[in-house]
Amino acid sequence: MSAWKEHVTAALLGTERRDPPVLPEAPASAGDRAGRLLDQAALLAVRRRAGPAPSDAAPEPVALAPVEDVPVAPRAAAARLRRILGGEQIRVLPEWLDAAAAHGFRVPAQVLPDLLERGRSDRMLRPSIARAAGRRGVWLALQNTDWAYLVGSGGDPGGGPEVWETGTRNRRAAYLTGLRGAEPERARELLRETWAREPAPDRAAFLATFEHGLSLDDEEFLEAALEDRGKDVRQLASDLLARMPGSAYGARMAARARGCLAPAVRTVRGRRQTWIQVEPPHAHDEDMARDGIPFHPSGSFAPRGGGAPVGTRAAWLREILARTPLSTWTELFALPPMEIVCLPVSDSDGRDVHIGWAKAALGQRDAAWARALLKGGVMVDEPEALADLLSVLPEGEREEAAADLIRWVEGRPDLLRVLERVPGPWTGPLAAAVVATLAASAGPSSRRDEHLVAQLCRLADQRLDPAAASRLGSVAGPGDPMAGPGDPMAGQGGPVGGPGGAAPRAVAELIATLRFREEMLKELTP
Repeated sequence: MSAWKEHVTAALLGTERRDPPVLPEAPASAGDRAGRLLDQAALLAVRRRAGPAPSDAAPEPVALAPVEDVPVAPRAAAARLRRILGGEQIRVLPEWLDAAAAHGFRVPAQVLPDLLERGRSDRMLRPSIARAAGRRGVWLALQNTDWAYLVGSGGDPGGGPEVWETGTRNRRAAYLTGLRGAEPERARELLRETWAREPAPDRAAFLATFEHGLSLDDEEFLEAALEDRGKDVRQLASDLLARMPGSAYGARMAARARGCLAPAVRTVRGRRQTWIQVEPPHAHDEDMARDGIPFHPSGSFAPRGGGAPVGTRAAWLREILARTPLSTWTELFALPPMEIVCLPVSDSDGRDVHIGWAKAALGQRDAAWARALLKGGVMVDEPEALADLLSVLPEGEREEAAADLIRWVEGRPDLLRVLERVPGPWTGPLAAAVVATLAASAGPSSRRDEHLVAQLCRLADQRLDPAAASRLGSVAGPGDPMAGPGDPMAGQGGPVGGPGGAAPRAVAELIATLRFREEMLKELTP
């Protein structure tokens, strides 16, 4: 036990029960034991603050920071970054970092410690930090284990092949990621050599790098990983195989799926009509488990429609369809995706079929199927699943499709959940739809819950096009503290919820944030 701990113990138990130890270097005390305890504690406190004496051995030299090849952000932008890190509009920090990296700038070295420390507690911020921190940011992160996350978040780990032999998990994963982009075969062979010796968390981290440069050449390795003893490793392997066109895994899933869905012909009002006959799996077997279909899929007991739970068989059906190549259905029905999704489905199984197809379109990044599901009108009760599909569409189609979806769910409780799934920036017709929705929710004639307006504004402040600020002045009303005397929108409209109501305040704060972001982006534009 250290001298300090012995003194603490004596203080807790009392000097009548525990005699404090004697420090040879302490001056003799004429007082009682309690006085000696306090005198020696004061001496120990000074010693602890001073720190240990330096050893005779020379400290290990620290490698010099690498030379930067990216210019630092302009002075005005750097000053704004310091304001953001100081707490002003802190929510726009990811956008500042992403915009700086997009325009070819890096973070000033002076703010790197504060930035890296913030990323230590905010995982969502780490990829943005990695993109804008530059080489010095990675070098600094390697000097502090609390900041080592930066290397595994996309930062260059530095060094050569020795990183794979001696680096930490994060550095090795970063090295493998870079190698997968340039030489996927070499990366796979490196991992094969050490696979059996790696702990399960490391195997999962390394296997996740296969999303870069994924091809049929990886099939044998991933098929073997389906037998891994680590649950996360098996799940990753099955997810990667499901995204691999032409794989044996896809053929197995297609065989199962064709046993669940089959075309049938019936006559309706004298016309022959093709429809989909559905028969969900009756049992779960070892082969299904090996291919990543759990016995209790997530969400299998989530609320459904009128409140009835999703049955286990229906959940298995969704999982199978989500992992089946979508080409299975165009070949089976000999129809394009839009016509397939509009085919009538037996009984009430259509919901499960369409959700499975939506998951497949998202995982396989199939724009044709995403477009069909968004425009076919067959998933009216699944707006959140439709919102996830927006990212699959080509950029030129996303805004209009998102605007249509927002207009469709306006006035429903799903609105915020849908908007949460629509990434920014919200521009063009999507921005117009959001502004119109906000105006309808916060307008003088509306009696909607002010909490909805506040949540909508909080969601829009990071994603809405900053140019929309001028269109929101009339929504904020005459109480807009951000509208200057020369603002043409100042004084227009009326307050919601009475003077100083929550709704106009939320809109005013949104306008302030949008204007802050507009100035911020101008400073980062070369």
